[in-house]
Amino acid sequence: MVRSVALAALCTLITACTTPILDRGTYLADTRHHAQGVDSRVRFLVMHYTEIDEAGSLAVLTGDKVSVHYVVPERPQIRDGEPIVFQLVPEDKRAWHAGQSYWQGATELNASSIGIENVNLGPIGPLSDDKWQPYPPQQVDALIKLSRDIVARYNIPPTRVVGHSDIAPQRKIDPGPLFPWRTLYDAGVGAWPDDATVAAHLAGRDPKLPVDVQALQTKLRRYGYDVATDGVLDDKTRRVFSAFQMHFRPSDHAGNADAESDAIAQALLDKYFPN
Repeated sequence: MVRSVALAALCTLITACTTPILDRGTYLADTRHHAQGVDSRVRFLVMHYTEIDEAGSLAVLTGDKVSVHYVVPERPQIRDGEPIVFQLVPEDKRAWHAGQSYWQGATELNASSIGIENVNLGPIGPLSDDKWQPYPPQQVDALIKLSRDIVARYNIPPTRVVGHSDIAPQRKIDPGPLFPWRTLYDAGVGAWPDDATVAAHLAGRDPKLPVDVQALQTKLRRYGYDVATDGVLDDKTRRVFSAFQMHFRPSDHAGNADAESDAIAQALLDKYFPN
């Protein structure tokens, strides 16, 4: 008899713990019915550099002006063989890292992205010198582990792993031309064109040969950039071309409409948007 009473009490307790009726204090929520029309808030992963040191970065990014989900130190501490990164904002909350932005038809990416700041000074000296602080191997290793986890959990497509300069090319240049996009791609994070396809589209042409501006604008627009398709190589278009080149051809990011950039853009479309 005692055993039966105990079992009944246990069953009641289990049922109470697993009930689909949630007590919210002033009302009850019945959670037995689940909608099919739902997806994750997180659709993009955006990379940045901080432009200041670690202490300054954490001070700024924990203030009330700007914020980010994660900060990857220049030389992360290691605990039990794994790097330690800073998480400043829960992933289900919006951080203020992207600002006015556009990618693949989406705007204001703060609402739909996770942001990662990498402690890195960016340009060293005047931009005209084109000298940049490198990303140390231990930082890249931590970034790979963090990014690979995020894209796997949220099923973020390769073409939606982007830099701040990709989504806001008129006002941002981070994470810069030394950011390890190819290394991340080799680790399973982000997009990259197939070398053989790029070579096939070049077809032996001089990589610096000028190409039709409107054609390159159109390809980059298809890939995701916010760029006009008017055939005019003005300052705005040059900044978009430069952002694309920093990402996929960092050895030359002057913003020119050249054959190699055109071949890379077409190779990316062939691989990720064949239709």
